[in-house]
Amino acid sequence: MDLTRRKILATGAAATAIAAVRRVFAQQNGKAGAAIPFYEKGPVRIHYEEAGSGFPLLLIAGGGLNSAISGLRTGPFNAIEEFKGEYHCIAADLRNANTGQSGGPLEIDRPWDSHADDQLGLMDHLRINKFMVMGFCIGGPFIWNLLKRAPDRVVAAVLAQPVGFRPEMPTLLYDGSMTGWGPELVKRRPDITMEMVEKYLTKMYRTNPDFVFTVTRDFVRNCRTPVLILPDDVPAHPYAVAMECAMLAPKAEVSMYPWKEPKERIPLAVRQIRSFLRAHRPASA
Repeated sequence: MDLTRRKILATGAAATAIAAVRRVFAQQNGKAGAAIPFYEKGPVRIHYEEAGSGFPLLLIAGGGLNSAISGLRTGPFNAIEEFKGEYHCIAADLRNANTGQSGGPLEIDRPWDSHADDQLGLMDHLRINKFMVMGFCIGGPFIWNLLKRAPDRVVAAVLAQPVGFRPEMPTLLYDGSMTGWGPELVKRRPDITMEMVEKYLTKMYRTNPDFVFTVTRDFVRNCRTPVLILPDDVPAHPYAVAMECAMLAPKAEVSMYPWKEPKERIPLAVRQIRSFLRAHRPASA
C-alpha cells in the first residue's frame, strides 16, 4: 500500500509540475491557457496572430530579417491597434527571425521567395484568397514580391519606410544582417553555419543588387495594383528609391514627407493610410 501510495503521489507531483510549466509558457506567450497559433508546412513553422474582423489585412513588421509581430507594436504607430477595429489583421514572425518564434530551412538559392512562400502559405492556411497588405522597412521588398507572385490576390498595398538599394552604401543591408542577425541565428541553430548565412545574404542583397531587390523597374512601371508609399530617408530606407517607385507605379500614391517627425504628423499619415485602404477595399467586404 505504501509503495502504491508513493507512486500515486509521484505521478501527481509530476503532472502538477508539467501543468505549471505549461501555464508559465502560456503566460509568457499570451493569455494563460491560450493556444499559440502556428502554420506548418513540412519543416517550416510560422507563428502568427490574428486580430479584429473585416477584410483581411496582412501586416509585415520592420526589423530586417528580425521582423517579428512585436515590431508592429513598437513601430512609428501600433498598426494592429490602429486597424483591427476595421480589418481582419494577420501578422507573423518572419522565418528564422531571432526575435520571433518562426523557423525553417535557410533556402540559400531563393531567400526572398522562401518568405513569399510563407506569407502566401499562411493566407492559404487561413483560407484567405484576396487581401490587402501593409509592410514596414523590409516589408517593402516583400510586398513587391507578393505583387509579382500573386497579383490577383493582393488588392492594395501600403509600403511604409521601405528598404531599397543605396548605391553609395552597396553592402549596407548585407553587413547589417551579417552582424545583427546571422551570429545569433547560428547560436540558436546548430544546423546553420555562418558560411550558409553568408551565401544566403549574398544571394539576397549582393547578387544583382538594384532598386527594391525583388522586382525590376519595368515590373513596377506595369504594376496595376494600387500602392501607397510613405517614404523615409535613413541609410536602409532611401528616399530616392521610395519616390522612384511612387513615380513609376501607375496607381501609386505618396504621403507627406517627413511623416514621422514631428510626432504630431503620424496621425495624419495613419489617416491617409485608412482612407487609402477604404478606397480600395472591395465593396462586398
